[in-house]
Amino acid sequence: MQPENAHQARLLTSLRFNGAQSAAELATQMSLSRSKIGQELARLQESGFVEPAGKAASQGGRRSGLMQLSRRLRFVGVDIGATSLDVGVTDGRLEFVTHTSETINIEDGPETILGRAVEMIDKLRAEGHLPELDGVGVGVPGPVSFRDGFTVSPPIMPGWDRYPVREYFMQQLDCPVLLDNDVNLMAIGEMYCGLARSVPDFLFVKIGTGIGCGIVTGGRVLRGSNGSAGDIGHIAVQGTGPVCGCGRTGCLEAWFSGASLSRDATALARSGDSPGLHELLGDRDALTARDVGIAMRNGDPQALGLVRDGGRRVGRVLAGLVNFANPGMIVVGGGVAGLGHPLLAEVRSELYRRSTPLATSNLPVALSELGGHAGVIGAAGLINDHVLGVNLAS
Repeated sequence: MQPENAHQARLLTSLRFNGAQSAAELATQMSLSRSKIGQELARLQESGFVEPAGKAASQGGRRSGLMQLSRRLRFVGVDIGATSLDVGVTDGRLEFVTHTSETINIEDGPETILGRAVEMIDKLRAEGHLPELDGVGVGVPGPVSFRDGFTVSPPIMPGWDRYPVREYFMQQLDCPVLLDNDVNLMAIGEMYCGLARSVPDFLFVKIGTGIGCGIVTGGRVLRGSNGSAGDIGHIAVQGTGPVCGCGRTGCLEAWFSGASLSRDATALARSGDSPGLHELLGDRDALTARDVGIAMRNGDPQALGLVRDGGRRVGRVLAGLVNFANPGMIVVGGGVAGLGHPLLAEVRSELYRRSTPLATSNLPVALSELGGHAGVIGAAGLINDHVLGVNLAS
């Protein structure tokens, strides 16, 4: 189910972004006759895209009828992370209907993880949250061939290389499906429902198990020629250093990410150089980024040093991107972003110090307010755009 032509795509796009409207309002907006608008709305109603929404407020004459997106439209966002699986349902205007999540290990492989995602969707359907399933957007934490719908040599996803993720969901759920990397989808979530709603050019930086950057320019995600744009975690910040998951040394991700914080904090704890981290480790095998945050807030100087060093490295890489792309905003999200303002302060300081004054003269750098929902909102937004023809309308 998709719009038949560009006029219908423009109508659906306007109803999604602006809510219920009359035929007269839509005709003026689109510079088309009311009869033409009426014809297209009738077709859209027959196909289940739109429905009547009552009457407009009286302005002294006959009250106009309003049309809105069908309240039965449902889009599912599936956000597959290294350690979590999130599934969210939205309506046609990307407002949340419900959301569920569980802990996973991405190394369990595609059959196990994707099968579990389908089970979660089926459960939501059985609970009545999905009267229809109009499309599914899926995000994964690795490089994606957007055109082909599979991952390509993902460093932290053994067994997933070229696995037909999009085809799997299409066969299991019988609906349109699109696959993208998780960072691009988080950027789309921010563009539609987050801090960057009115910013056409911005960067979304995810600091989690790995590091990536969603690049939005002119209101669209920049994927590059084969879908690998924004993979900033593998920009070298030093010639040597820890071995990265990609097999090289010196990558930003190897110096500062959820995995590297776990490695470095655990080493400090075991050496006894950080009493706070040592106490948190106890008899566990390893610490997490969250533990680093706890120790930092408890005044542990070594934990704070890890965060500051990492923030400076991220800021150094972002300065290069700012000088090159001149974004209007930078939004920072992901699990490690939970370290909060001590991390953000270092990123800002290094970024502003190393970027040109013009590029940073009016450049806000902020923490995402969508938290763990950015990915599922963005995934739902990606497939919503496709089904409603938003890109066709623009």
